[in-house]
Amino acid sequence: MARIRLQNIAHSYVGDTGNLDDFALKKLDLTWDDGGAYALLGPSGCGKSTLLNIISGLLYPTRGKVYFDDREVTTLPTEERNTAQVFQFPVVYDTMTVFDNLAFPLKNRGVDGKEIRRRVTELAEMLDLQNDLKRKAQGLTADVKQKISLGRGLIRKDVNVILFDEPLTVIDPQLKWELRSQLKKLHKQFDFTMIYVTHDQTEALTFADEVVVMYEGEVVQVGTPEELFNRPNHTFVGYFIGSPGMNILPCTVRGDRAVVGKHEIPLGRIYKESTGETKLELGVRPEFLTLSTSSDQGLPVSIGRIDDIGHLRVAQVSLDGLPLSVVVGENEILSGQSGHLVFDTPHANIYADGHLQRGEAV
Repeated sequence: MARIRLQNIAHSYVGDTGNLDDFALKKLDLTWDDGGAYALLGPSGCGKSTLLNIISGLLYPTRGKVYFDDREVTTLPTEERNTAQVFQFPVVYDTMTVFDNLAFPLKNRGVDGKEIRRRVTELAEMLDLQNDLKRKAQGLTADVKQKISLGRGLIRKDVNVILFDEPLTVIDPQLKWELRSQLKKLHKQFDFTMIYVTHDQTEALTFADEVVVMYEGEVVQVGTPEELFNRPNHTFVGYFIGSPGMNILPCTVRGDRAVVGKHEIPLGRIYKESTGETKLELGVRPEFLTLSTSSDQGLPVSIGRIDDIGHLRVAQVSLDGLPLSVVVGENEILSGQSGHLVFDTPHANIYADGHLQRGEAV
């Protein structure tokens, strides 16, 4: 395994025109430690797969350098980087058996037959393929074929990094959960360096120790799942992480107060007042709001529908015409069409042009 370092990386599919708008991947610097489990998370078109292909050598970056440990590999072809890559759709040899598909990377490198059988048997059991080893890949379902692709990526122990590009797209939801758990188990067992591309926040947050969130070709935050949830550095992170996402309200700031509509909301920190050109917003997650029918505290809101989404209930409310989502208790009874909203001050964030403002302690 290797430590992956990206230095001043940027990529444009139309060449270095000097126009930033032509770049699918804006300038970024990233380091992934040897043996870590990482995820690249973001919507389609944000640059995730472009970045992954630069690491693997399928693309040479327009700008910047790629290092594996202290060795620069920017212009090296894929075969010289010693990486394994699993793609969105299964890539298997239909005329081969499942065993031979899994064994193929090892046979190509002259691994001893006894060692090949041991590794294939071990991995097949982890992926629940042990009963299919003698079957030809042709005719197998898409999810079984993708498990074979995963197995081929995982069977070598000498690779610098294993790259996963949306590998569970064709897998049914229950099997997705099982395979993610198996990947985590394999990571802990073999200490692989793994980088996993996905647009699915659940996949990213359950797989990775650290998540890189991308938006419009840029990295907007790198952090643990807990950091991304509790302290989003960008409004996009707040919106994209969590279900439902963070409430984002236009506001102005007066010292340690946010002014939303006609109401002042205490922030617990002091912020500089901005110029009129800066877009200020208050961000707070639905989990950090409390809805009460008592008029003794909070801001008056009208209560719309209550959505029961299985693991929690979410109230849709309106504050001076601004919509918010609020997580409410399982057995909480909300009477009438009005209530009062209380903000959890430590979790109320201020954003200027989308970026988190730290403020100063009161």
